[in-house]
Amino acid sequence: MRQLSFVLQFEGSVAPIAGSLQTLQTQTTAANQTFHPVLGADGFQAPREALDGGHAAFTSRVVVDADGTFDETGSIAYGSLRTVEFRTLGKGYMFPSGIEGLQRGGVLWEVTRGTGQLAGATGVITSNFSVSSVGTVVDNHFAVLYLPE
Repeated sequence: MRQLSFVLQFEGSVAPIAGSLQTLQTQTTAANQTFHPVLGADGFQAPREALDGGHAAFTSRVVVDADGTFDETGSIAYGSLRTVEFRTLGKGYMFPSGIEGLQRGGVLWEVTRGTGQLAGATGVITSNFSVSSVGTVVDNHFAVLYLPE
């Protein structure tokens, strides 16, 4: 097996599925990008630079529990590399951000299946996200995948 680690920032939306207030559908995308984090004397900066080329598409179903925690299942299509499927490890959490109209949260996903060049993939993806009151999502993924040689 070989290890592959990467970061992508996804943007998109989340909305209730028709007929259910507790089940949500999320759809986001991420273009090729690179981050340049720098910790300097004048503070921390982390500019993101968009690059030409491929993109990734994320879709998930989120079931929110009465206590505000959630379970999530879905898939991520990484362009021509194909897809991974995932499910929540434990529970996801969402909280007020301190900014009016913005929630923040985090969740760990276990990669359960891969297709194409990602066939046989396992691993964990960490999601650190924000959701606005109108359903706008910014979702930062840190993925560590294990792929067959």
